[in-house]
Amino acid sequence: MSARFSAPISPSAQAAYADLLELCRHEELSRSVEHLSGSFNRKTVKNTTYWYYQVTDSQGGSTRQIFVGPDGDKVRELIARAASRSTARLDTLAKGAIALGCAATTPAHFRIVRRLNEIGFFRAGGVLVGAHAFLAYGNALGVSWSDLARTQDIDFAHAGRDLDVALPATLRIDTKDAIEHLEEGFLPVSGFRPKDKTATFMSKVDRTLRVDFLTPMVGGRDRVFEHDSLGVNLQPLRFLEFLLEDVDQAVVLSAAGAKMVNVPDSARFALHKLLVYAERRGRSPEKAMKDLRQAAALLEVLANLRDDAVKRLWRDLLDRGPGWRRRARKGLTSLEKELPPSELVRSMKVTLEKREG
Repeated sequence: MSARFSAPISPSAQAAYADLLELCRHEELSRSVEHLSGSFNRKTVKNTTYWYYQVTDSQGGSTRQIFVGPDGDKVRELIARAASRSTARLDTLAKGAIALGCAATTPAHFRIVRRLNEIGFFRAGGVLVGAHAFLAYGNALGVSWSDLARTQDIDFAHAGRDLDVALPATLRIDTKDAIEHLEEGFLPVSGFRPKDKTATFMSKVDRTLRVDFLTPMVGGRDRVFEHDSLGVNLQPLRFLEFLLEDVDQAVVLSAAGAKMVNVPDSARFALHKLLVYAERRGRSPEKAMKDLRQAAALLEVLANLRDDAVKRLWRDLLDRGPGWRRRARKGLTSLEKELPPSELVRSMKVTLEKREG
């Protein structure tokens, strides 16, 4: 039976994505100051020459300087490598992968991902979530989602201060400054009250372009809080901890290039979408239906690739309490209407009934 929500991309597109993933992973492992977008500058202080790397956040925006070191052979070697380096291979491969059928994000969205990659957001435990993670899964799994991955929002998440996850969270960066000084001119979105904190940014150029920073809700605390090490506010969301407990890597690609990001485990993403659907189907039925269809699309593919992982994570989800099971049932009931009968969905239903019984 043909898949309802996806279509396979060509073997050559899958091979191109695999090459991109390997090249981006190598870039991350070997990254240093010479891989940032900027230029080297030198200053002489008391007859000694020092080198700095100047990063420009946007045209006409602020700049910051990273100390490289005093003038010497090692520093000059670094500068020489930076001067001779070329991203042509990565850019060419990204364009080739898109031409062969891999899905690309928009240049505006890619610039946001690239900037956060450069400042170390993902190394500090940041995770790309939402529709852009779903888009990346398609390329990684060798399928095209058609219109299911379209969005004007770009969502990032972090485990916050109270959860223990696999990613490091010890770096100190200024995420808010990096977002505000992008070319799109992002501004924080004000809350209902003047003193409300916000974890949402909106572009001054394109008011439909929005960036959100999320974190799991712990102890029922849903108020936005500032994460000192990330340099940005985070909005707590219920059930997000399930999504962040296993993290994978994927490539976000665009005609402007490609960058490595952290994404949630694809099976966790699919099951989390069922909870999200149940949570917001009353207040946002259109968005909820998109959540449900993304879950259906992923589960349709994962049923043939990772059904054991889906079943294991489904049991874990159901064991987290009656509120989780209640939402899981609502999501599963609606999912059965979207997907053709399958062994995986039948197994999920049997497991749910046993937990409820």
